[in-house]
This record gives sequence, C-alpha cells and structure tokens, in this order.
Amino acid sequence: MIASIGLEVHVQLKTRTKMFCGCPNQFGVEPNRLVCPVCLGYPGALPVMNAEAIRLTVMTGMLLGCRINLTNKFDRKNYFYPDQAKNYQISQYDQPLCLGGQLEITLKDRVKTVRITRIHLEEDVAKNTHFADGSGIDFNRAGTPLMEIVTEPDMDNEDEAFAFLTALKQVLAYGGISDCNLEQGNIRCDINVSVRPTRESPLGSKVEIKNMNTFRGAHRALAHEIHRQIREVQRGTVIPQETRRWDDDAGVTSSMRSKEYAHDYRYFPEPDLLPVSLTQEQVDGWRAMLPEMPAARRERMVREYGIPEYDAGVLAADRAVADFFEQAARQCGKGKAVSNWMMTEMLRLLAEVDGDIGNARITPTALAELVNLVDAKTINQPAAKEVFALLFASGGDPKAIVQEKGLAQVSDSSALQGLVDQVVAENARSVEDYRKGKEAALQFLIGQVMKLSRGKANPQVARELLVATIGAP
Repeated sequence: MIASIGLEVHVQLKTRTKMFCGCPNQFGVEPNRLVCPVCLGYPGALPVMNAEAIRLTVMTGMLLGCRINLTNKFDRKNYFYPDQAKNYQISQYDQPLCLGGQLEITLKDRVKTVRITRIHLEEDVAKNTHFADGSGIDFNRAGTPLMEIVTEPDMDNEDEAFAFLTALKQVLAYGGISDCNLEQGNIRCDINVSVRPTRESPLGSKVEIKNMNTFRGAHRALAHEIHRQIREVQRGTVIPQETRRWDDDAGVTSSMRSKEYAHDYRYFPEPDLLPVSLTQEQVDGWRAMLPEMPAARRERMVREYGIPEYDAGVLAADRAVADFFEQAARQCGKGKAVSNWMMTEMLRLLAEVDGDIGNARITPTALAELVNLVDAKTINQPAAKEVFALLFASGGDPKAIVQEKGLAQVSDSSALQGLVDQVVAENARSVEDYRKGKEAALQFLIGQVMKLSRGKANPQVARELLVATIGAP
C-alpha cells in the first residue's frame, strides 16, 4: 500500500490592512478590537478589495512558476459556522489568480517536484478558543488576507510533506509574502491523504486532516493517518471520505464530519465586487520585483565569497541571515571569516535566546570590523569571542570595546619574553617532554603563556619565543 498526499496551505499575507476593509492586519491585540462592520458581517457593509494582497498573491504565483490569470473573480463560499459572521466567505472558485506551477523539494537522496494546482485569495475567518465551560470568538483575525496554495497529490509520505512545507515557507519568506510565523498562525495547512495498492491504482477515498498549525504536527499526523488507513484497508474496511481532527497530545486523528464537496458550498460570483482585471504591464512590473531565490543565492554565495556549499546552504536558508552575512562580507572582504563567525557564534547565540537576527544588537558593520581586528592581529581569537559576545548582548563598536576592556593582543617579543621565561622555569617536566619530541607539551606551554597574559599574548609569537628559549627538540 502506498499513500498519496496533497496539501492546502493557508498563508496570511503581509499587508497593512485586512482584505476587504481598512482594519489593521496585526497580531496580539486584545480580542475583538480590530473590527468594523465589514469584518463583522453587518448587513449593508460593502467590501473594498486590498490591491496589495492581489500583488502578493500574483508574486507568489510567479515564484512558483504558475500561470497568472489576468482576469479573475471572487466568489461567495456559503456555509454556517460561528467563525464566519456573515455566513459566507469571500473566496475564489473557478477563476483564481494563479494556476499550475511547481516547487522542488530536497530529500536526503534526491530532489522531487511537487505540482501546484492553484493559488487563490480569500479572507481569513475569526479565531475560536475553547474553554472548559464554553467557547470564545476573536474577530481580530477575520478578514485577514489569506492565500491558499493547493497542491496535486504528489507526495508519498510524511517526510515529503514536511520538506514541501519547509521549502514553501522559505520561498514565501524570501519573497516578503508573509511573516510565516507558525506561532501566530501565519501559515497553516489542511492535509488530504489517501492510500491505494499501487501507484497505478485509482486514488483511494480522500481523508482531510484540518487546521494543522505546525510542520512537526503535520508530520506526526500524517505518519499516524497513513498507518491507520493502511491498517483499515487490510482489514477490509472501506475508508469513508471525511474530515478528521488531529489530537497532538494523544497522537491520533478522530472523525469530525463527512467531507464536503464543492457543490455543498453553493459557490456563486460575489455580487459586491467587480472581477479583477490585471494588465500584462502590471504583471511584468511585479515580476521585475521578484527577489533572488534561495537556490540561486546559495550558488552565488559560494562563487562570490568563496565559502563552502554547506555554509552557503545554512546561511541562505533565512533571508535575513543571508542579508546580514553579505553586508558584513562586502564591508570587510573576508567572506570565509564572516561565515565562520555566523556559523558558530552568531547562530549559536541566536538559538540560545530563541532570537531573530533582525532584532540582534550586533550589526553587519560591527562584525566586519571585528573580523578586520582579528586579521590585523590587533586581538586574538579568544579576545575576539569575548568582544563578539559583548556586541551580541549590547551592541557597540568593536574597537572601543577592545580599548575599554584592554583586550588588545600583545605581539611585542620583549613584552612577552618575561612570561615565556617564567613558564619555562615553572614547567620543567613539560619542557623536557617537548625536548623529547612531544608536540603536545609545547601546546601546553603556549597555553600557560596565554594564561599568564590573560589571553592577550599573540599565540604565534609565544610559540616562536618558547621554541627559541627551550631549543629545538
């Protein structure tokens, strides 16, 4: 038995206002404060289309290789549910903004193409919160521009679905389409999954798992549901077409309702909105605004800055991180050194504080100056790490920190000779071991010089002085 998986990915767009009204598109505001007669569905309130949401959706289509429909329209999707005040949702049905397209996903041993069916634009619904003794509805989210990306059932397992979601998030973030913050619900998905005996067999009954708001949760839900369906089919049970919910704590799906068909929603053209007519000039202008995509950026960074492919892959995975790296590398002209700092200290410290590089206090200019200080041997590596930690925590100027903290490296032989003589006198056994050819003993002696100098000694100068003082082995 094999699985066939398709995804319906819902993405909140990065606009200033909602889809059909002027209410702010913000997160974290006290419930039911960002509302008006339009997003509350009051009778007589008329929608006004958000042009920026149209642009962002079209740009997404271009990023994914879709065909852009110059003429499209909005429709009413009719259903009753407490999170939709007017009892219908303004969406798109038979004439969406984008059709076709594809996205390549990278797996451990191969690259696979997942086809895109369509991308359409709609309004988000309100947020339901369930309590022990009742439920609450927050309409702040109602009316947020929501783009839906629908795939073909091209994915075979939970790993491929996870890879698709990860790759799509990267494209959307690079394009400035959405903040893609899973904790804020910026990107969510519904999963359609069925099983069949062979790849040539007709698709099985489609089961939809609703409202997955984490990629890891989607991975776990798919692993469970595929196993459940295979087990049921092997028992001779007919899988019904239905909608199921995922219980992340219990690790199981459970039935919600039978699966709706398109005709159940009684779609018809939205009478309060004119069809959307785009010009080819508009679309071409938006196409010229498309950013460099991650794969192309990785290749260019390897070529332009001389960094390893692995480093480029990690740095290019996040547009803000890649931007920071390139700004610093261009200012100091030492791409590999900047990459080393980014790959070790920067990403480690960001992970420790669960932070975003956009909010980091260290600047690309400061990192470039720090790299130059190390290259000029003004400070050594241990001192540079201390400076980096201070820059990360509080910002500032690297040169000023070095001067204030007295971290400048000592490279003057006459200044270090006394420390070398002291180390030689106090570590006779290590000196004798080095004379017998034990290189590790010399490293220990260098460490003792560094300790006495409080990390300020130039390690190379200390090494040369020790060898000259002790004599060659």
